[in-house]
Formats: sequence, C-alpha cells, structure tokens
Amino acid sequence: MKTEAVKSTLHQFQEEYGILGESVEMREIIEVVEQVAPTDITVLISGESGVGKEVVAKAIHAASSRNKKPLVTVNCGAIPEGIIESELFGHERGSFTGASEQRKGYFELADGGTIFLDEVGELPLAAQVKFLRILENGEYLRVGSSVPRKVSVRVIAATNKDLESEVRHNRFRADLFFRLRSVNIIVPPLRKRPDDIPVLFENFVDELSAKNNIKFAGISDEAKQVLKEYHWPGNVRELRNVVESMLILEKGKYIEADHIRKYLKEFKAAAVEDRNLPVHIGKSVEQAERELILRALLDIKSNIMELRNIIDEQVRTNGGARTHQDPMAVQQPPEEPSLSLQEMEHRMIAEALQRFKGNRRVAARALNISERTLYRKIKEYGLE
Repeated sequence: MKTEAVKSTLHQFQEEYGILGESVEMREIIEVVEQVAPTDITVLISGESGVGKEVVAKAIHAASSRNKKPLVTVNCGAIPEGIIESELFGHERGSFTGASEQRKGYFELADGGTIFLDEVGELPLAAQVKFLRILENGEYLRVGSSVPRKVSVRVIAATNKDLESEVRHNRFRADLFFRLRSVNIIVPPLRKRPDDIPVLFENFVDELSAKNNIKFAGISDEAKQVLKEYHWPGNVRELRNVVESMLILEKGKYIEADHIRKYLKEFKAAAVEDRNLPVHIGKSVEQAERELILRALLDIKSNIMELRNIIDEQVRTNGGARTHQDPMAVQQPPEEPSLSLQEMEHRMIAEALQRFKGNRRVAARALNISERTLYRKIKEYGLE
C-alpha cells in the first residue's frame, strides 16, 4: 500500500509539473525538486545537452511560492560577451554608444520570481563577479550607474559543462561555483535511463499527434525495445524529433521495429557513417565541441561540392568552358587519418577564418558554434 501511495504521489507531481519518467533516477530528481521548490535555495542543474534541464527548472519554479511571478529564462551562451552585463543587469541612458534609453536587465525583470540561467558555464569572468554579488546579497549595478539596486530573485542555473574542470582551468570562478552548487541536480542522459523512453515516447506521441491531427495506430513491443536499446546521443530532444518525423511520414501506420530503425539509421548516418566521426558515450564537452565544429565544416564542404557539380553540369550543357577561376573552388587539405582531433579542429578553424576573410561572426555561424567559443579557440590555437 505504501508503494502504491508513493507511485500515486509521483504521478500526480509528474502530471502537474511535467517531469516525466519511471526510472529510479527521475524519481530521485522529483523528490529533490519537491524538497527544494518551496525554498529560495540556489539550484544548479547539470547534464548533457537535450536531457531536459529546462523542464526541471520550470518544475521548481512552478512548485515554488514564487510561481505567481515570472520565470525569466536566459541563454548565457547566446549573448555576445560585449553586451551580456547590460542584458543581465540593465544599463543607464548614455552609458555606452547606442544606449539611447534606460533599460532593465533580466534580473530586474525577474524581481519577485525566478531567473533560469541556461549554459551558465559560458558567462565571462567579468560578469561572474557581478553575478556572485547578486547571489550573496541581492545587489547589482546597472551598467553606467554607481547606485546599488536590490532584487529578490530565485536563481536556477544549468550547464552541460564540467564546471569543476572549468574552475581548474581558470575559466570559471571557484567562489561562484561553490555558491551555485548549494543543490546540484544531475539529470542523467537518456541512454542511462531506458525505462523512461516508453513514457516519453507516449507523451510525445499524444502531444504531436494532437498538434498535427494525426491518428496513431500503435507500436509493437519489438519497436519499443529498439527505442530502449538505441544510445540517443541527442537525448530527449532527439527522441522528440524522431517521434515527430515518424508520425508525419508514417502517418496512420502501426509502428514496427523496422520503422523505428529507419529513423534511427538516419541519425547514425548523419552523425557517424558519412562523416567518419565515432560516437563516444560519456565524451567530454571539449571533444563534443570539436566534433560539432568538424561536422559543420564538413557540411560546408559538401554544399560547396554540390554547387560545383551544378556549375560543371551547366557548363557542359551549354557547351562552354570555364574561362575564369571558379569562385566556389576551395582548396581542401587531403584527408590525413593520422591527424588528431585537435589538429583537425585547428586546421578547420583556420580555413574558416581564411574563407570568410577573418569575419569571426560569419565564421562562427558557419561552424555552428557561438562567437565566444570561436574566440576561445582562436586564442587557444594562436590564430589571432
């Protein structure tokens, strides 16, 4: 009877706050959320990209006494370093070029509620100092002001980085790290909690079939097993994308194992076979970042080759010949299997900077990484 009561409480919490899962790991997370939500304690949520850290943050806010006030979500990795302090803490009119009026920052907008700082490991050191001050006593200064202001804000932060490693490499302040991790909720990757996959699958099917007006005919036990055995490098986000693609393209069909494998194979082909990049379970953030750069550059190379083929075909069709240098011709280094991942990353970044004439913003966009990451890599490899 006690076990049934626990399950009933768990399901009630899941339905109310949206944290789904039947695994032991997710039950433990729900228990922690229930304990910390009524307090104002700072919470750090750690886990790989796509595991559902924002869902946990939203549940904490929704179950707290601050739920009548706003939950302000800030992606720290998406804000350029030059304006991040203004975005977080606000600025006074005339404090810098372009500051034509006074502006509230995200902390001020979240006053009385909760602020969720996603990718907190991307905060520059200068902003970390001011962030620590807010955590300590609720005080902050707008950019261009000497008058301290106070806010009452619950802070929830999330990261897919190993912040201890960042501290050791002097990229993250030790005092801020220890202050942040008052409570550290670690959300495991989906591959380590296969019992959650059927629950998440069913939830996504219900949500997406209703959204797209599609009737779901069901799924076989073998197909469910295939889902549970897949390694899900993109975690919950990838599972949702697979469900959405499958529902739309297999509209009205009863889903068998072969249907599932077809969609998983597309992900494997894109991430592994065509690019010759192995998928490593438990890979470091640095390694994953390098693979992301390489994949983006290989995509650029593939697109360039396709365009060149189209141009060549048009020339042959018109019976003409090229009389000038092909602007799409980009010299690519021969493949060298002996090159390390670090050496390949160095070469690819250098080529991207050369291709875009040193324009770092365009190069970062082409590499599918943030400008801040590119700046760090440029400094690391001495490409300045």
